[in-house]
Amino acid sequence: MTPAELEAARDRLVPDVVADGLRVLFCGINPGLMTAATGHHFARPGNRFWPVLHASGFTPRRLQPSEQHELLGYGLGITNVVTRASARADELSDEEYREGGRLLAEKVARLRPRWLAVAGVTAYRVAFGDKRARIGPQERTIGATRIWALPNPSGLNAHWTLATMAEEYGRLRAAAYADADG
Repeated sequence: MTPAELEAARDRLVPDVVADGLRVLFCGINPGLMTAATGHHFARPGNRFWPVLHASGFTPRRLQPSEQHELLGYGLGITNVVTRASARADELSDEEYREGGRLLAEKVARLRPRWLAVAGVTAYRVAFGDKRARIGPQERTIGATRIWALPNPSGLNAHWTLATMAEEYGRLRAAAYADADG
C-alpha cells in the first residue's frame, strides 16, 4: 500500500464486527490508516492483536485481519473507542475520547457483551474518566457487562512483549469462560 493510499484512508470509518450477546467485545483505540484502507481491524503488519488472540487461546489458530468476521463464531467482536481513522492515537483529542466513551457505553448497553475489553489502558482512562485504572478487570460495569483494560497490541507498545500480552489476554479469557454460566 502506498503512502498516498494510506493518507487517503484518513478519517475513514471502519465497520464494527459485532453481534448481540458476545462473550468478549474487544475495543481498539481507533482505526489506524492501514485498517481504514483495508477495512480490516488491527491490519498493520506490526500490530500484535491477531497473534496475541491466538496465543492467549481465544482462537484455535492465528486469524488474518481479513478473517475478522470469523471472530463472531467464537463469541468475539471488535469495535473502537474513537471511530475516526488516524495515523497515530496521539492525533485524537481528549474530547474525542470522552465522546467515544459515551457512544461506546451506548453500544455496549445495546449489544450486551459479557465483557468489554479495551485494548489500551490510557484510552480507557480518558474515555471513561477513570485516571486510576490499571491493566486488568475494572470496577465499572455497563449494565451487566464487565470491563477489562488490556495492553494495547500496537508494536509501539514495546514494553509489553507478545508473551506478556498473551498472558494478560489469557487472564481475560479465563474470566470470560469462567463466567459463561453465570
